Amino acid sequence: MKKNDFLDELRVRLAGLSEADMKESIEYYSEAIDDRMEDGLSEEEAVAAIGSPAEIAGDILREMPLSKLVKARVKPQKKLSAFEIVLLILGSPIWLSLLVAFLIVVLSVYIVIWSVAVSLWSAETTVLAVAIAIAAPLLLSLLRGDIWAAVALLGAGMLLFGICIFMFFGCLYATKGMWTLSKKIFLGVKSCFIRKDAVK
Repeated sequence: MKKNDFLDELRVRLAGLSEADMKESIEYYSEAIDDRMEDGLSEEEAVAAIGSPAEIAGDILREMPLSKLVKARVKPQKKLSAFEIVLLILGSPIWLSLLVAFLIVVLSVYIVIWSVAVSLWSAETTVLAVAIAIAAPLLLSLLRGDIWAAVALLGAGMLLFGICIFMFFGCLYATKGMWTLSKKIFLGVKSCFIRKDAVK
């Protein structure tokens, strides 16, 4: 593929982005191809080394902030006619309600995910606090000379510290999993604003 063909296809796949964002991406990949050609590659080899326009467009769109994608997707490509404006206004109770419901569902999922993480860390903190709080009755038992009570309290404290260690790693893995799930949900929402033909 020639450089101009590559850049033209990339431009088509990035259609809908702002002129400044598109120009920045096109210039970047144009310079990258030129650099490879200066290193001794032929034009076709330099273009092949960059990757396919579909992959590059997909990467650009995935890395773009959600606000820019939404703005580019929502911005009309042509001026709306009076009939289309009337339809938008009359249909707003339906599409606006659906949009708000969608945003509320996504927000609710995030809240539930992170509520579970907060609950797990709260339980971890509570067990640790109880394990530390056992130190006072343990010292009191030792001062009174009640060895059996002191041994029982020491055993309970050590058991709670052991549980705390296991819970810490469990909470850590659960939080990492929830972070990964949150990112996947965010990327799923973001993909709604990426044109499917841009990354195919």
